[in-house]
Amino acid sequence: KVITPHTRETLLKAQEKGIKIILASGRPTYGIVPVAETLGLPEKGGYILAYNGGRVMDCKTGRYLYEKNLPQDVIPVLARQAKEFGVNIMTYEDDCIITEQPEDIYCVKESQINHMKIKQVKSFSDYVIFPVTKCLLTADGDYLQQVEEKMKAYWGEKLSICRSEPYFLEVTANGIDKAGTLARVLEQLQLNKQNLVACGDGFNDISMIEYAGLGVAMANAAEE
Repeated sequence: KVITPHTRETLLKAQEKGIKIILASGRPTYGIVPVAETLGLPEKGGYILAYNGGRVMDCKTGRYLYEKNLPQDVIPVLARQAKEFGVNIMTYEDDCIITEQPEDIYCVKESQINHMKIKQVKSFSDYVIFPVTKCLLTADGDYLQQVEEKMKAYWGEKLSICRSEPYFLEVTANGIDKAGTLARVLEQLQLNKQNLVACGDGFNDISMIEYAGLGVAMANAAEE
């Protein structure tokens, strides 16, 4: 979860040659900004693709190039399903993670990864009446895989559902994935997928690795 000195130097040299860096992550924008700053993206002009593609920010201007939120009417249903399946649900507001279960080990992990505070609410569905780009469901990996299958069967094409880690189930609006949003960014840059190198290690990286002109799965990537 850190940028090593070698990787940082390599990516700084790449940017000097005119290569644009896009940080494509399931994380919220707030959690990716420190990485972007480490790599000099605000000065050199790079992009943050957050929420698995639900939002793209130009690091130089702070302007959103693309944004697609969850339909508001699905939030109470997701909250109800989380209770039904016995898993935790969370989302994001400013620099806070919103959840009913702040002691959940995976909520704590998400807080540490993104350097965000945890805000406990009494009722997730009553509190989350503002636009959100992603909800995150958490549980042990083997069980969450079963939940993923049930959620996909229930929602079909209405939502995008995938795991970024065995214990993180990401829920975004329909049609949202890293590949689709990268295609939109490339179009704005007047480039095509042959100009794209995509490196990833998680389940949610598969779409962009398959899409890119050069797709790279790291040695420690999920077997799939």
